[in-house]
Amino acid sequence: MAFEGLTDKLAAAFKKLRAKGKLTESDIKEAMREVRLALLEADVNYKVAKDFIATVSARAVGADVLESLTPAQQIIKIVNDELTALMGSTNSRINISSRIPTVIMMCGLQGAGKTTHAAKLARYFKQQGRRPMLVACDIYRPAAIQQLQVVGAKAETPVFERGTQNPVDTAKEAISYARDYGHDIVILDTAGRLHIDEALMQELRNIKSAVVPHEILLVIDAMVGQDAVNVAKTFDENLGIDGVILTKLDGDTRGGAALSVKAVTGKPIKFVGTGEKLEDLEPFYPDRMASRILGMGDVLTLIEKAQTQVDEKEAEEMARKLKANSFDLNDLLAQMKQMKKMGPLGQLLNMFPGVSGKITEDEVSAGEQQLKKIESIIYSMTPREREKPSIINPSRKRRIAMGSGTKVEDVNRLLKQFEQMQKMMKQLGSLSKGKRRRMMSQFPGGFPM
Repeated sequence: MAFEGLTDKLAAAFKKLRAKGKLTESDIKEAMREVRLALLEADVNYKVAKDFIATVSARAVGADVLESLTPAQQIIKIVNDELTALMGSTNSRINISSRIPTVIMMCGLQGAGKTTHAAKLARYFKQQGRRPMLVACDIYRPAAIQQLQVVGAKAETPVFERGTQNPVDTAKEAISYARDYGHDIVILDTAGRLHIDEALMQELRNIKSAVVPHEILLVIDAMVGQDAVNVAKTFDENLGIDGVILTKLDGDTRGGAALSVKAVTGKPIKFVGTGEKLEDLEPFYPDRMASRILGMGDVLTLIEKAQTQVDEKEAEEMARKLKANSFDLNDLLAQMKQMKKMGPLGQLLNMFPGVSGKITEDEVSAGEQQLKKIESIIYSMTPREREKPSIINPSRKRRIAMGSGTKVEDVNRLLKQFEQMQKMMKQLGSLSKGKRRRMMSQFPGGFPM
């Protein structure tokens, strides 16, 4: 996961500060040296890292910090504030035009995920009740139009294409078509290159002049590190971009591009790609990203994911069952499916405060295997057994274990955990709201594993 190395190194530096209690300027200087090295190892632009450390150091050696009872916490707050400012302070939204359609022009190098993220963006707008349309302006890359049609179908968004016609003409015709048929968002998927050249830039400038897009979004791959910032700077100088979509932020990337791009180009990151699925697109919030980097989690994004993925009627029915203490294994299975929709387990865990950056890949993998095992066990039960687990006797357990490829001990463990969960739900029903919330907080995932 992005920033994992940076998070670990920052945590180690701050741990030393906490151990000291009262701090001296020498202590802060040593900590800032470690933070600077951590930033550089994360592939943050050298000048950006240098300026960041200078700003933090100037604030950290102030009397209000050095004389504080909790100076280490004060410094962490300063680092959090400055990380947020470095990435843009606030969430930058897409500029929606008052007259339809709003035209969004996607640009970038080949391989950055431009076509896929055009479809992700279309899906994002569709969920907001808008009527997006994708436009195929890449006539050079083999099967580029077909790829856009495939991802467009998955996003349930129409694709406007005119084959190998001049992309400038295609873009102009698409705008007229959108006005006639009520598409309020037009997303232009333009051609990319393996490297930046004048031919590419000239075509993009021609499209820009012809349709005057309201937003020009540059799609860059976080995996290429510092080169991503150089690409952003070059595109901005030649074309004038309005924002960036940073892709592959879920991969094994050091994350330096996210920390450098705003400082170097002056243009904000507007979205981040966090996976291969079309739903794996998040608006970029600098304050939330800073919180993740410092291992403080990101509860707001977690709540938003839950709100978009959880069916409201199902949630109400689940609440009714919990209140009536009629929650069964079918309901547990449904809850697990809802959790899967929200994203990979590792991503979700890293959004919990106190957990972010502390879960290893092996632990995440073990957790995912455990969830699969539970799922297999429940699927191997009869409908009656799921509704009333108390009827599961030793012979049924052996049958369930054999059917799920697990051991009888695994079945026993699940049944015992479920019984504990039912007891907890029964207690919750008789508690006040405040006490109920405190009790549920013991099990962030809703099920004690």
